[in-house]
Amino acid sequence: MQTLLLIALVGLAAQLVDGSLGMAYGVTSTTLLLAIGANPAAASATVHLAEIGTTLASGASHWRFGNVDWRVVAKLGIPGAIGAFAGATFLSWLSTEIAGPLMSLILLGLGLYVLLRFTVRGMPARTDKPLRRRFLVPLGLVGGFMDATGGGGWGPVGTPAILASGRMEPRKVIGTIDTSEFFVAVAASLGFLVGLAGEGIVWSWAIGLLVGGLIAAPIAAWLVRLVPPRILGSLVGGVIILTNARTLLRSDWIAAEAPVTWIVYGIIVAGWIAAVAWSTRAHLLLRRIDSAERAHARQPAE
Repeated sequence: MQTLLLIALVGLAAQLVDGSLGMAYGVTSTTLLLAIGANPAAASATVHLAEIGTTLASGASHWRFGNVDWRVVAKLGIPGAIGAFAGATFLSWLSTEIAGPLMSLILLGLGLYVLLRFTVRGMPARTDKPLRRRFLVPLGLVGGFMDATGGGGWGPVGTPAILASGRMEPRKVIGTIDTSEFFVAVAASLGFLVGLAGEGIVWSWAIGLLVGGLIAAPIAAWLVRLVPPRILGSLVGGVIILTNARTLLRSDWIAAEAPVTWIVYGIIVAGWIAAVAWSTRAHLLLRRIDSAERAHARQPAE
């Protein structure tokens, strides 16, 4: 019972992150499942099974509020499903000794990407040019494959790429990515069911993640108004990096001794604190500039 409660809290925390950033449900929940000892392929399979429900609910909510571009969903979701099925069968084929460190390495890279993306760049400007198929199809294939092999990656790969293009407003980017992720979750789940034949998948864990995610979905909409995405991105990126660095350092690939591990942890934590401080400073500066511009606009013309 305590394990199920912990899994539900993992799902809740991951959905709070995803609902605020438009990414990182899979990365966050898979990282936390690995931290409590789950098998890599089974962890990814469990997360994707739960995501079938959470992405369906999220997509329906975004559709209701007009946050979905269905033309982009089709062009992105179908290649994403193909990539996810291929990634799931590939991960299922690997041995646990190889899959564990490999998944942690992918998650570490995604965490570093999230940290740097939100710390350094913030939110890009927007243009009104349409997104092309030749951009969306490769993005979907790569994002789907990364999502299945890394237990997450659809949001970290897709959301920043489309935001950086400046060709869609942020609310529609998040809504479209979340909606198209349903196809990725279904395809990845099928790939894992074929590859693992149901072995190692803890169905109660999937239900726990789903329940936690469904509870968190409306809370995330409220949370995003309190915690700026730039700061939250830096916070979450640091958690993902630290957790997966710990897994890698303890793996047979590295097998680092205690003094080395603590030095690495210290460097990561110091960099993480600096990133959060930088994001906070940048956010407060932009808020002051925005307040000054609004105050200037309210002044009567001479």
